[in-house]
Amino acid sequence: MKKTFPLRAEGKHPDRVLEAVKHEIRKYIKRERRRDVPEGADFWDFDCKFGADKDTAAAIAPATLTAALDALAQAGGGQCYVELLAKPAVWERRPAGQAAADEAAPSADGT
Repeated sequence: MKKTFPLRAEGKHPDRVLEAVKHEIRKYIKRERRRDVPEGADFWDFDCKFGADKDTAAAIAPATLTAALDALAQAGGGQCYVELLAKPAVWERRPAGQAAADEAAPSADGT
């Protein structure tokens, strides 16, 4: 998906337009994840770019897309460019020794 979404529409509340954009993005991700994964891959991953327009779009993590969209809308942006490209990916498994060490390590709050 490579698309420029307007964030302002005449006669519509900006919050509803923003929610419609988020809905369309989520719907696309769900549809792509339902596709059969090629042999040798475990899941569908996404390359994501986001910006006010195509020229200023920067690579971001797909998990931060809605937060970036909210920030752009709060800043008063009139449109946004979203590029989501599905790619097959393989889970990188941790070595057995490293997994046990991660579980035994104390967390940041000391517990």
